[in-house]
Amino acid sequence: MNSNYPDAVSVNEDAGTGESATISRRELITAAGLGLPPLGLAACASPSGAPPRAPVTPMDASISRQALSQPVYYSTASALARAIRSGELTSEAVVTACLERIEAVNGMLNAVVQLDGEQALAQAGAADRALARGDAAGPLHGVPMTIKDSLDTAGMISTGGTLGRAAFVPGKDATVVRRLRDAGAVLMGKTNTPELTLSFDTNNRVYGQTFNPHDLSRSPGGSSGGAAAIVAAGGSPFDIGSDYGGSIRLPAHVNGICGLKPTAGRVSRSGHIFPFGGVQDAFQQLGPLARGVEDLALLLRIIQGPDGIDPGALPLESHDPDTVDLSDLRVAWFDDNGIAEPTPETREAVRVAARSLAEGGIPVSSDRPGSIGQTLDVTLPIYFWDGGASVRRLLRAYGTTEHTLSAITGSEALTAEQFDAAHARLDAWRSEMLSFLDRYDVLLCPVNAHPAFRPGAGADPEMMAWASYAFTFNATGWPAVVVPVSRSADGLPIGIQVVAGPGREDRALAVAGRIERLVGGYQRPSLA
Repeated sequence: MNSNYPDAVSVNEDAGTGESATISRRELITAAGLGLPPLGLAACASPSGAPPRAPVTPMDASISRQALSQPVYYSTASALARAIRSGELTSEAVVTACLERIEAVNGMLNAVVQLDGEQALAQAGAADRALARGDAAGPLHGVPMTIKDSLDTAGMISTGGTLGRAAFVPGKDATVVRRLRDAGAVLMGKTNTPELTLSFDTNNRVYGQTFNPHDLSRSPGGSSGGAAAIVAAGGSPFDIGSDYGGSIRLPAHVNGICGLKPTAGRVSRSGHIFPFGGVQDAFQQLGPLARGVEDLALLLRIIQGPDGIDPGALPLESHDPDTVDLSDLRVAWFDDNGIAEPTPETREAVRVAARSLAEGGIPVSSDRPGSIGQTLDVTLPIYFWDGGASVRRLLRAYGTTEHTLSAITGSEALTAEQFDAAHARLDAWRSEMLSFLDRYDVLLCPVNAHPAFRPGAGADPEMMAWASYAFTFNATGWPAVVVPVSRSADGLPIGIQVVAGPGREDRALAVAGRIERLVGGYQRPSLA
């Protein structure tokens, strides 16, 4: 392979357009708000060979059922739901514990930006009384939650991190919020997000910077950084994030929790600050953040499905991860995509996960899609094709005049010829990527080339390449689960992605659940 990543993106290569339409990578990186100079990163192939593999043996493929933790605020949402329903805990006791935990840690994190403890406790009391009457609302009856501030919550300020909505109170919930409430969840508050969710860091002019509970000098990532930080710190059992370029998976990775980006079209985006629609429509999905893989499966069942509003939300077939026969799956792994070389500890995390599966009897192979190294070439022109026109439109609609997105809003749009060539190449690349699924059912790989970075480093030129591991699966629309695997030498969490084909979240969840049990999964931060 080439030793240097090129400084130009030819958007008509293999697209059959016959047009010459080369875009400077310098222009695209600037449009992304990542500064200059252009990338010059080594493109290193993954080493050949698979980790040692034990003979395949029959196994129980179910996702683990975690027990309550002590203190109780570190329990998973699923364990809390079971304990509340059985009468082992009251909703009021759980909500009180979480509110007290938020009060203890949020001054250091700045993760929860709106909190209504009085209303949450009132809802918890009502849930306990309903349960005493034998009237449970649903699978999350009495379980507390926080919600990313990019999603509308009726009666609670929802800013999306932009000044024009600093005092905006929606009249109705986003679809996913309504579904969670209907399932019995109790809303405690909102979590921080960058402006319009468009950053790898979580900082905005309304609420400021959020910090990582594993190291307060580090970023929680973005754009679901507030959500992931408070879940990792024990303040909330779960949250809902949005993922347009890794915005669920990067925060899950750097905060040491679990996250799921569902298949494109699986979950309605109605009521989200960066709305459905547009050329990049299939790139963005909403999904859960939690401390256990079991929770991701539970929450996906609740929030999935069309709502008659979002035209991109589809009635996709759903599969149960508990029924997946892991010994029958074909699993591939790679630790370098040829765009940005990960840290040695990041590479080892993927190998640890692959070895753990192999030693448990699941066939694994070292392999990667042949066209994955083209991820940035095919995605960046589409992300920034309009020169920021759609972002300018949203800012006008929200009444924002001072913002943090000038690098996007001031960028140059593609010509019609460039756009046509770029889209043709993206479609051809997607088709090439699908051929990998002829050989494999599940893929293990890094989430990002690095663990948690310093606040503000989300604008570094290298970040776009580091994030290419996540971008790939926004562009393909495939589901991807993040599960914690290890830590760096300085104690920072490292997660991996478990990816499956379109519509097969069950396979990704089942494999992630097995990895979680074998390597330990979520670990509490050192935050007092």
